[in-house]
Amino acid sequence: MGSFLQIKIYRGKFIAYTVFVVTLGLALGILTCAILLYQWIENARTEAVSAFARIENELQYDADRIEAYMQRIYSNNRLMTDARYFLGNSAEGYLTNRLKNSQFNEPLVSFPDDMKAFLYSSGQGDITQISLHTASRGNAVRFDSSGNDSFAFRLPNTDETFRETIQKGFVYRKKLSDPNQISRQIGEFRFLISSEQLFKKINSYKLDTAAAVSASGEVYMILGGNRHAGKLVLQAADDGRTSGYLSLGGLKSTYFMTFSSTKFDFRFVVLVDLPMLMRQNTGIIAAVLFIILMAMISVLLIIVYNLRDDARFLQRIIYSIKRVKTADFTSNSPARYRRNEYGMIARELDDMVLQLDKHIRTEYLLKLKQQETEMQALQHQINPHFLYNTLEAIRSTALVNRDVDTADAIATLGALYRDIVKKENIISIGSELELLQKYLKIMELKYPGRFYYQLNVDEALWNVFTVKFWMQPLAENFFVHGFDPGNEFNLLVVNGWETDQRFVLEFVDNGKGISRERLDEVKRNLSRRDDAPVKSIGLRNVYTRLHFFYGEGFSMGVDNNEEAGVKITVTIAKE
Repeated sequence: MGSFLQIKIYRGKFIAYTVFVVTLGLALGILTCAILLYQWIENARTEAVSAFARIENELQYDADRIEAYMQRIYSNNRLMTDARYFLGNSAEGYLTNRLKNSQFNEPLVSFPDDMKAFLYSSGQGDITQISLHTASRGNAVRFDSSGNDSFAFRLPNTDETFRETIQKGFVYRKKLSDPNQISRQIGEFRFLISSEQLFKKINSYKLDTAAAVSASGEVYMILGGNRHAGKLVLQAADDGRTSGYLSLGGLKSTYFMTFSSTKFDFRFVVLVDLPMLMRQNTGIIAAVLFIILMAMISVLLIIVYNLRDDARFLQRIIYSIKRVKTADFTSNSPARYRRNEYGMIARELDDMVLQLDKHIRTEYLLKLKQQETEMQALQHQINPHFLYNTLEAIRSTALVNRDVDTADAIATLGALYRDIVKKENIISIGSELELLQKYLKIMELKYPGRFYYQLNVDEALWNVFTVKFWMQPLAENFFVHGFDPGNEFNLLVVNGWETDQRFVLEFVDNGKGISRERLDEVKRNLSRRDDAPVKSIGLRNVYTRLHFFYGEGFSMGVDNNEEAGVKITVTIAKE
């Protein structure tokens, strides 16, 4: 390790890699813990949803039983009569009326006993109190945890027995109507569904803290109650969100979930203590962090191994360069090379030392590199020029139209430049036509109703290879020199066809045309091989690039049309 750390470039690399690996490891650790925490919270949410669904189902079950019992009362005249005796009477009055109006040949019907048999047993003990009220008083039947009943008669409706609070439970009200005159209400049933009996059915669910909050702000702690839990439950209920985080100060926080009941006016609140959740899963978190730490150490060891070998190859490269400087072209013992960039460079340097005497290969490589550089330089001269003209067209369109045309122009320009950047330098004529069409669409937006174009190119030419982005300068030449803003019909047509020996592309417009002197000058400039500056740089660049690519099998002609405008003909030999 000490050898490569003595080299400045590798020492800097090692420090950068170490910082990167540690940062990445910390980020992965935090992300993994966040994902695990999210999964644990989702598990708690699933439990909370199941628990709330259980509560709602129990309330619905009790409501259905109550509705069924009301139907039972209305369908049984003797039961209805006994309920009316029970309504508003004292215990003595109730019993006296029952005996007074009973028939010796019929068994006595007991409204309280019937209620107990039908509601308490079937309702699994949730309904712990049933009261029947007049306008001012009520008689109640209560059931304890063992199912034993007790009675209270003629209590005021304001009595503590009838006070509705979530600590006692939920009151289900049903009016008692006169069976002979259904619109006449003679009393009211109140069925108390006990909170204790109802909520103890979710004790088996894995919940940290659970509570029910009434509309008035009363809290009934179901699970995990402590001196701070009630305040947190109220804070969660008043938050307005169905779930989220509550800060407890510092880095401590808790996650809450609230569910609104569709049966009664209360909310079911579940709190998840995040610090406790992390402590409960300390083993999993420690295992994840240990795996990430081991991965970081392994990556750093691999980096050290690679940097050490790269340093050795760098020394080999420097040695090969010194041999070249001293003209030492004798064969050298081959080194063990790795299959990476440094190994490739070292190997190539050794080969270069052995092959420097082959002048023809060297000259070919230099010429090929020179042609590639010239082609790139020519293309770079065109692209900025096109960018400035196109942006000016977009700006003009925006100032004049102030509508969606500007957005279309920008979108087309973006697509055009994306294709220019992504496509290789060597593409098909079909792809080049797509680039040209995007440019012409932009010009249609600049000159709405005054410019039209047609592309009539046979499919035989679409797959022919060519260099990228040479058709646009030819089209741009029309807009710079031949376009007539006063003419309502400016046309550019691109024709393409195949003959036995060549492919032909023709660019025809109906513009202003070129004078004879200027036309002769353009033709002379196209055939020049020097680097002297010329006026028609666009045509010259296109000609030079295509000539580099196709060689002597390429030609370009520029002529005036007989009617109007200019015709540029590009001919490509098939061989």
